[in-house]
Amino acid sequence: MIGMALKRGLLGVNRIRGGGGGGGGGSRSSFVLLVFFCVFAPLVFFVGRGVYIDSSNDYSNDSLKQDLDWRERLAMQSLRSLFSKEVLDVITASTADLGPFSLDSFKKNNLSASYREAVVDTSVRNSQNQTTSSAMNAKRDITSKGGSHQKVETPAKFYRRQLREKRREMRANELVQRNDDTILKLENAAIERSKSVDSAVLGKYSIWRRENENDNSDSNIRLMRDQVIMARVYSGIAKLKNKTELLQELQARIKDSQRVLAEATTDADLPRSAHDKLRDMGQVLSKAKMQLYDCKLVTGKLRAMLQTADEQVRSLKKQSTFLAQLAAKTIPNPIHCLSMRLTIDYYLLSPEKRKFPRRENRENPNLYHYALFSDNVLAASVVVNSTIMNAKDPSKHVFHLVTDKLNFAAMNMWFLLNPPGKATIHVENVDEFKWLNSSYCPVLRQLESAAMKEYYFKADHPSSGSSNLKYRNPKYLSMLNHLRFYLPEVYPKLNKILFLDDDIIVQKDLTPLWEVNLNGKVNGAVETCGESFHRFDKYLNFSNPHIARNFNPNACGWAYGMNMFDLKEWKKRDITGIYHKWQNMNENRTLWKLGTLPPGLITFYGLTHPLDKSWHVLGLGYNPSIAKKDIQNAAVVHYNGNMKPWLELAMSKYRPYWTKYIKFDHPYLRRCNLHE
Repeated sequence: MIGMALKRGLLGVNRIRGGGGGGGGGSRSSFVLLVFFCVFAPLVFFVGRGVYIDSSNDYSNDSLKQDLDWRERLAMQSLRSLFSKEVLDVITASTADLGPFSLDSFKKNNLSASYREAVVDTSVRNSQNQTTSSAMNAKRDITSKGGSHQKVETPAKFYRRQLREKRREMRANELVQRNDDTILKLENAAIERSKSVDSAVLGKYSIWRRENENDNSDSNIRLMRDQVIMARVYSGIAKLKNKTELLQELQARIKDSQRVLAEATTDADLPRSAHDKLRDMGQVLSKAKMQLYDCKLVTGKLRAMLQTADEQVRSLKKQSTFLAQLAAKTIPNPIHCLSMRLTIDYYLLSPEKRKFPRRENRENPNLYHYALFSDNVLAASVVVNSTIMNAKDPSKHVFHLVTDKLNFAAMNMWFLLNPPGKATIHVENVDEFKWLNSSYCPVLRQLESAAMKEYYFKADHPSSGSSNLKYRNPKYLSMLNHLRFYLPEVYPKLNKILFLDDDIIVQKDLTPLWEVNLNGKVNGAVETCGESFHRFDKYLNFSNPHIARNFNPNACGWAYGMNMFDLKEWKKRDITGIYHKWQNMNENRTLWKLGTLPPGLITFYGLTHPLDKSWHVLGLGYNPSIAKKDIQNAAVVHYNGNMKPWLELAMSKYRPYWTKYIKFDHPYLRRCNLHE
């Protein structure tokens, strides 16, 4: 068989060398045969003994390699020195078909038992060749192809093999699980990193802006407005350069764009023709840029437009401030309708039916008396209803309501139709207080002066206070706002009275307030200062020597809206006289601006006892961040500020605290379209 292999090798060599039947070919064949027996035959002998080492196979162990590497190197050096690469390839191909004596057969049948065991042990230790190892283990249980013997696996080896397979399977599962966990962690980390990206900044440069995710984005509206601005710039330049045709075209496109924009605030409001107008305007602007663009001219025009727009913004801001202040102090149409209907029905009543019961309680100093000055019927009803609903004994509560001539009948009619249980109601008209006149009251005298009329009714007057339109509010013209400084004159037989504003609601029983010891002070109020906020220097002009000499700028302010007044102490200290003194000194509004809180701080300076803050929570008319817990725990909640609960501009999250004390199914409220 070995001779057959040699013969085939020689034939292959002859074919490669191009040898035929000539003598030269024979001599070369003899030489090759001699070399083959000397070099290749020992290699085959080594393979037959099971010591063949396949360079492409990893199964051999280190000891076998150390023993045989020198023989392999010697044989391969001899072969490579005698034969070219083509000859070696032919010999390898020829010996592959020798059947049981081929190289493949030697590797498959493993005639050497020691070599077979070394291969098996090495394959088990090598986890990277799991497939080959499984194939080898399977072959150990079957009869070899030669049929000369059969290998039977012992129970101990079989048990060890099962343990190895289980360990490999466990390691493989661990690797797969670890890989899944790693992927999941990487995905979560990527998500967290994407959350940390400032989308507000990236949105300026990315097409995936938030507005593009919004169906109601305004990108097209802003683009059209920008186009109109540039069209106006080019119109001005075209006019300077006598480009009449282009000027007319630009003006026409400006009108078209403005007509499309109209009052649209989102892209959804735009008509279908908006995209055509955008395209047409873009074409005209491109044409204008080619003909008219000049950096200096465009810059100058934009600067002039910016200055004009800035002046317009300042003017509109003043107007909006004035209108906002006016809207905050005026009565909405539904409430005005309610007042008018009540007034009509009141005068249809007979004089006997216009009287309230329990008139004897009005001057009883042993009862709990409240002072409420308002021209808003609905607001006054909420104050009374909320106080009575939370009172332990309503029969001991007396409400003194003072309003103006216009709302006097309506106020009476409402409480005649809706009496607050067993509580006592007393309604008065401020215009019937004959003692309250300009000779006694400095405010009335000042309101009648020409300077004050000019200040109020000429908004463009360049006076020192005209810049702050907040103080041009009509509420400062009403004596209902200043009547709080005359409580002993209005109620001469009372010892204590609790003053309430009409923009508050009561959530707890207030009778413990009459038990609070004011420690000889006149006014009991909740302080409003925190650090430097709401201190005296916020309200008073400390550059004036009269203010700087008499008051501490860091003194803590307090709140009007819920105030307990000791009228006996008031009279003893002549509080009204102190108020008159400072009001006369402020005729030119140099000590403070208009309002009642600054003169109240001055008048009751050093005479105010601080109440616990839970009695009175303020800010529901301007502060959107008041804690819900503070509101719910407060005895009185105050909507001070412009966002009154009866106005449309009220903050919706605070309004339910107020509306819960209104019965919207009342016939008068339904007829005037008053609803939640």
